[in-house]
Formats: sequence, structure tokens, C-alpha cells
Amino acid sequence: MSAKHQDLEIQTRIDHILARLREEGFRVTPQRLAVLEVLAASENHPSVEAIYDQVRRRFSTISLATVYKTISLLKEIHEVLELGFADRSSRYDGHKPYPHPHLICTRCGRIQDPELSSLEELTREATTQTGFEIVTHRLDFFGLCNDCRCEE
Repeated sequence: MSAKHQDLEIQTRIDHILARLREEGFRVTPQRLAVLEVLAASENHPSVEAIYDQVRRRFSTISLATVYKTISLLKEIHEVLELGFADRSSRYDGHKPYPHPHLICTRCGRIQDPELSSLEELTREATTQTGFEIVTHRLDFFGLCNDCRCEE
């Protein structure tokens, strides 16, 4: 994907989130905008602390609480996906805020989004076999990323 196309995709995502916030009656402050820009542009599923560090470069007075509140608000309107882990801090995906599979490195914590064509088929199969009404899902694969495997 070209840089120009990627920039357009990110801007489209930002515009969508801004429209949703306004639709729901929430103010768009410069700090909120900075947080959602980081989330929309990030493909590496940042933690709150990583988001805070990036936003603080532009707004030195922003508080960690403001970042948490903004993320909570974005979760409430389904514009960010939270990946909670028992042994690590939560990570957030504002780039793809819908259920999708993740590859998670158990050494460095890197998270990647594979494109799996069979996921929809797997969901249909689970529903058919069990009669279960699936409203959301989470599919995570744990292992070592290529960089960590090369370090061994």
C-alpha cells in the first residue's frame, strides 16, 4: 500500500470517529483528537502508556487520566477494540475496532493482524454446530514473532 493511500485511509478513519463522537453528542477537544489520531494511525495496538507518550509530545500538560477517559469513551461508542491480557497491560486497536484475529508474540508483546479468509466460515460453523448466537469473538494466536525467533 502506498503512503498516500495509507494516509487517506487513516484520515478516513479519523473522520469516521469524529462523526461518531459528534453524533453521540461528545465534544472533540484537541487532546481527544490527538488520542484518536494515534489510535487510528497505529497498527501496533498501543497500550495507554504508549498513546500517552505520543500525545504528550504535542500536549505536554495532558494527563494519563484524559487518555484513559478518551479510550473509555471510544470503547463505549465501539470505535476502539480493547485487547486485555492477564499478564500485560491492555492494548488498543483504533485502526480495526471490530473483532479480528491477532498474532501475539509472547516474548516482545508485538501484535499483528493476519488476514484470515476462513474466519467467517469458522464463525458460521460454530453457530451451526451449537445453535449459539455469536455476538462477538476474539481469536488470538500466541507464539514468537519473526524478530524474536531470529534472536534465538
